[in-house]
Amino acid sequence: MFEIIYDALNAVFNPILAMDPNPSNPALTVLIIAFIVSLITTIANKYLVDQDALNERQEKMQKFNKELRDAQKRGDGKKMAELQAKQAEMMKENTAMMSEQFKPMIVTFVPIILIFFWMRASAIHDLVVILPSTVYWVTLTPLWHFVGSIFYGGQATIPYGIGWLLWYMICTFGMSQILRKFLGFKQGF
Repeated sequence: MFEIIYDALNAVFNPILAMDPNPSNPALTVLIIAFIVSLITTIANKYLVDQDALNERQEKMQKFNKELRDAQKRGDGKKMAELQAKQAEMMKENTAMMSEQFKPMIVTFVPIILIFFWMRASAIHDLVVILPSTVYWVTLTPLWHFVGSIFYGGQATIPYGIGWLLWYMICTFGMSQILRKFLGFKQGF
């Protein structure tokens, strides 16, 4: 079963990998795959989540939290009691908001996991991208290298180098933000 899926993913992604200017270190291919995955997840979010209702709920929660903080700062017991009585309703709103945001994940989870398995089993697995030193430190790469050494043993041997997964995460984050702006999302994540 997995071989059939792997062969199908090979048919889709191997031509992209073959067009990479450096097929032995396919950073561009990972960037393109990150774009494809970001596009799929962003479109799923666009059409499966009512963005206006979600934004309205978030604003309502922010207003409630601000009122609660202000009442706590002022020591206004009456207002705090009133807001605490309203808290159960706000928890229901929060639960509804979270379940709304969960819908796209149900649709995109399996395809993304299959793409990850393909990347792990393909030539992408050996990818090393050398980052500029500033990006290396800002992305907390030394911390990720330390965590990786705990789980996988060994240590990073290429200065300022990252593997395919961290490169994918950096690319996906950037692509998602660009696509969200392009598709008219009002808020970030």
